[in-house]
Amino acid sequence: MRINAANLPAALYLIILFTVQGKAVLITGCDTGFGLSLAKHLHTLGYTIFAGCLLKDKDGEGAKELEEFHSDRMKVVQLDVCSDDQVKKAVEYIKGNLDDSQRGLWAVVNNAGVSTFGEVEFTPMDTYRQVSEVNLWGTIRVTKAVLPLIRRAKGRVVNIASMYGRMGNRLRSPYCVSKYAVEAFSDCLRYEMKNWGVKVSVIEPGNYIVATGILTRDIVATTANKLWNEAPAEVKEDYGKNHFEQYMALMRSYCNSGEKDMTPVLDDITDAIGSKRPYTRYNPMEPHWWIRMQVMTHLPGALSDLLYF
Repeated sequence: MRINAANLPAALYLIILFTVQGKAVLITGCDTGFGLSLAKHLHTLGYTIFAGCLLKDKDGEGAKELEEFHSDRMKVVQLDVCSDDQVKKAVEYIKGNLDDSQRGLWAVVNNAGVSTFGEVEFTPMDTYRQVSEVNLWGTIRVTKAVLPLIRRAKGRVVNIASMYGRMGNRLRSPYCVSKYAVEAFSDCLRYEMKNWGVKVSVIEPGNYIVATGILTRDIVATTANKLWNEAPAEVKEDYGKNHFEQYMALMRSYCNSGEKDMTPVLDDITDAIGSKRPYTRYNPMEPHWWIRMQVMTHLPGALSDLLYF
């Protein structure tokens, strides 16, 4: 359930503010999408926010929007999750700006992520590396850097994975590979953190392409041109341009699909951060995607393949 401060009785809102007072949250990927909306939402609830933005140093719109809050509880930090140096500097900044560093950092939300598409034989190795560098290694890099502070607070680690971290799909192997690995990392970390009192949760959003703008027709066109132009001659000859164009048309059709409202995702992240007993996994997705995920993860592969491929 999402807590909307504007709809709460004053007394209840004060109780909520008291429970989160002094609790700080680091969120990565706050330039756009889930991260930007989450930073604003959690700030409304009373949390102190360290909003990591990739484009802060380049006057990115998301960073400027958050800086315009002019709030002591909204601190915008330059953060490229692929950079050891920037992660280190961000952690030092957090330590220096916590109300009480001995209480630690209450939560980290590893939200920064990128997506792409393409059949395996059209996808270069550099693409696999680049997607995993952000989605997987960025998550691990940031988590390891802040974990001493999280342990001190007996706080929360919240990792944004995807429904594609639980099931594969054609054209999405670079993304699926990275998100499957985020799921595995989160499970291993959860087992290790149990004795420290730290809760680890995974958020598995469904299709939020429209809500986040993560995929547009321009992005599809640019990516498609790159895939075809850089593909080996043998691959282009064997697959053929007609086959390739059919799949690119499929990707274009996805640009206007999915949930338009991020509220279910914000609800679940908020619960993972604030609940005394957060779930291990949250599934903010449309019912048909939830059913598909259950079929593909619980039924024999031969049956799920027959149903969906």
